[in-house]
Formats: sequence, C-alpha cells, structure tokens
Amino acid sequence: MAASSCQVVTGAAGRRRVGEDLPVPSPPLAHRALYGAFDRFPSTKGAAVHIGEWADELFSSFGGGLLHVLGGGELPSYQIEAATPERGTVEIVRFGEQIPNLGDRIDAYRASLAAVLDVHRGTLEVVHVRDPWSAGVVLADPDRRARVVFEVNGLPSVELPYRYRHLGERTLDKFRDLERRCLAEADRVLVPSDVLAARVVASGADPASVSVIRNGARVPDPIPPRPPGAPDRYLVYVGALQAWQGIDTLLRAFARLADLDDLRLVVCASTSPRTARPYRRTADRLGIADRVDWHHRLPHREIAGWLAHAAMSLAPLVDCSRNVDQGCCPLKILESMAAGTPVIASDLAVVRELVADGEHGRLVPPDRPAELARAARILLEYPERTRELGAAARRHVEESLTWDRSRAALRSVYGELVPARSPSVTDGQR
Repeated sequence: MAASSCQVVTGAAGRRRVGEDLPVPSPPLAHRALYGAFDRFPSTKGAAVHIGEWADELFSSFGGGLLHVLGGGELPSYQIEAATPERGTVEIVRFGEQIPNLGDRIDAYRASLAAVLDVHRGTLEVVHVRDPWSAGVVLADPDRRARVVFEVNGLPSVELPYRYRHLGERTLDKFRDLERRCLAEADRVLVPSDVLAARVVASGADPASVSVIRNGARVPDPIPPRPPGAPDRYLVYVGALQAWQGIDTLLRAFARLADLDDLRLVVCASTSPRTARPYRRTADRLGIADRVDWHHRLPHREIAGWLAHAAMSLAPLVDCSRNVDQGCCPLKILESMAAGTPVIASDLAVVRELVADGEHGRLVPPDRPAELARAARILLEYPERTRELGAAARRHVEESLTWDRSRAALRSVYGELVPARSPSVTDGQR
C-alpha cells in the first residue's frame, strides 16, 4: 500500500463537517472492510510496516476497503487507490489535525472515525482496529453489524506514561477501563506474542477470543547492495529512540569497544533528529561521538541494506513494564534475522519467542552495557561463527516468521468471523 501508488482525489462531493472537513464521495463507496489505526501512515516507524501488511491482507480478503489513519504534514487527507487484480478499491481517510493536547486529539480522531463509520455502517462486515480509541468507537455503535477484530500491539495505559510523564492515575484508569471493555467485547483479539496474550487475558479478554499472530519480515533476495557511505565494519541499531529501546545501554556498550578503532556504530532511527539530541550528548560525554553515524527517517526499503552489511545488529531492550509485562514482537529483530545478520538482544521472554540464544544470535542480560559489549566483541573475533548465526537466523525467518505466514493466519481469522466472504476486486467500487 505504498503512498506513491495512490491517486489523490480533490474536490469530492458530499463533504461533512466533524472536527475537519471529511471528503465523502457521493454516492459513497460500498466497503465491506475497514482498518482503523491511531497511527500515522505511511511513516518510517515499524508500526507503518505492520499496518501496510495487515491492511493489505484485509482489503485483499474483502475486495477493497477503507483505511482510516493519522496524517498531517505532506500527506493528503483523502486518497483513493485504484483496484488491482489482488484487491478492490481502497479509500484512505487521514485525520491530520495537529492538536497539541493528547486527550483532545484522541477525541477529535474518534469523531472523525465515527463519521466514517456512520457512512458505511450498512455494508461493513469486518472492522479491524489497532488501538482502543478506534475499537471503542466501533463497539459503542448499537447498530453495528460488522465483526470487530481488535489488534493489540501494546496497551496505552502501559506505554503512554513513558512519553507523557504528566499523565495522572485518573487518566490512566480511564485508559484501563476502555482497554478492558474493548478486550472483553471484541469478536477477536490479535496479539504478536505469548507474553502479550497473557497480559490481555489478565486484562479482561476471553482466552477463546485471543489469537497470537507474530510479526513477520520479508527476506531480501538478492541481498541489497551496501549503502553509499557505509563504513567497512559497523554495528547497527534500527528503530525508534524511546526510553524502552535501551539506546543509553547501546552507547555505553559501544564505548567499551573503543580499542577497535575501525569499528563504527550506525543508528538508523525512525524518528526525527530532535529525538536523538540527548543521546548525542551522551555519546559526546563517552568520547564516541565521532564514531557514531546517525541516520533519521530512512525509507523502509533502505533499511535492509544497512542491516545486511552490518557485522551484527543490536537490540538492547530495557527491562521495564513495556517490554516485560506486555512484550511485543520487535520488527528490528525479525528484519535483522531476515537479512542474515545475527542479533545481540536483551534476554527477555518476548525476545526468546523469536531468537534462540547461540542458534540465531546472542541474548544478554538487559541494561548491562558490559555484557552487551562482551558479546559483540566475541562475535567480532569469530567472524565464521557470526556468519553461521546469521545464516541460521535467515533460515528461521524463512521457515516460520515471514509476513506471508502472518497474513495467512490473519486470513484464517477473517474466514472464521465471516465464513461466507467472497473477495472480488469489483467489491468496494461504486
């Protein structure tokens, strides 16, 4: 679902006012499926990769559909992707109001989604949502006929306090109440790990409604070329720079490899340069600033090259509630393995669901820079062993952790919820 393939539609008739003008074709398209996410799409974040894969599977299964996501910036508020042999027409509505207050922004997004659902209530058979804000809107509709798939990659009550330090317990209690209602009422709850499955059941989901579908990766074939300007020998980190990612541990570990003067650290951050400022200051204090290369918001297609030509990839996840109590399924680990690059990652339960220590990479105690540096040094000293780990990791992804496998499992869920579905590229058209 690349944005470049979209036809931008302007001046659509039948617009309605809900927070902002929402373009609604007249007559509206007859969609059988909707995917809703309080996430910007497309973007350089891993969430966008996941949204692209699963939304595409939803629309392939139901002959097109509607995608309701966040936008803003250069992204148009309304697009139509023309029908293809694989799926029907996809209509994209983006909520782009830049509202500083999180609560106000959530409320405005929910109003936007409610307006879209109001237009399409009569034809929708499945609504697949990625967050409780979206799920709450759908489940609150007393006239709803569509089955609801609630995809949980993380719980806001656990994650948001890391970003919004000012959130009080009253607000977090409201989040928890909404999460519990959505988990209990959704027709199916999808999670990417066994760790998160246990958490959502403890939070109110019926165990019979929960399905574990792990994230995936696409194995690059052939191996992409070395990126222009890439160092001869480097370690790589790929992903966002939130506190739970362990960037401080990463930098302190790299400082312990100062004697390897030909070795560099490459950070491919999915976030803006502003988010790296505190870590750049840390690198300067550690005396390694001139040996760390920062790349921000690289197109996803370029990441495989940086991974494939690295000596190894590092994923030093922090031992915290975000990673331990509701562990997700880190794409950085899967994509490193798919590229044939061994990973050194934190030894957490959710990581052990993907990586066998000493078979596909190395697992080290979290928050221990010395242990991370030691593991990296040993692999650097034994390049043949490193290549063996990388090859085994690539085979592991090919055999059990591809997006195709994930999408097949998702397709099965849709088939169980709507047994009579009959996808056709003519569905979803006027």
